[in-house]
Amino acid sequence: MQSIGLTIPIFLFIIIATAQSVAMLLMGQLFGPSRNTAVKEMPYESGMDPIHDTRRRFDIRFHLVAIAFLVFDVEVLFMYPWAVAAKRATGDEPARGFDLAVAQNMIADRGVVFGVVMFFIALFGVGFLYALKKGIFRWR
Repeated sequence: MQSIGLTIPIFLFIIIATAQSVAMLLMGQLFGPSRNTAVKEMPYESGMDPIHDTRRRFDIRFHLVAIAFLVFDVEVLFMYPWAVAAKRATGDEPARGFDLAVAQNMIADRGVVFGVVMFFIALFGVGFLYALKKGIFRWR
């Protein structure tokens, strides 16, 4: 009987979310402006007006900027879990993160992890300097 009590809120959530989505779409269709102009009908891609042949080559800067964005994004992905695990337990809290790993002899001490992260940041800095030297942050 307890499982029925748990499923009712889920079904209510699904019904309300679906009704709200449909209502918002209908309101946009009914009350929104709907004038089609030549500018609105024109295709638009990557911040450039399509005035040339579709097989025209793109400048390499678009790809370099995309790769630099991925490098920064991956760096943040690796730094966030480290920052969460690096928080020290205070007071009478049980050991967690790196403190737990040290207590279970999984790592020697917190300094090892700190050194690895600093090495990662240094490698990231070298990559950033290389990209800066290649000029991918200069928009001509």
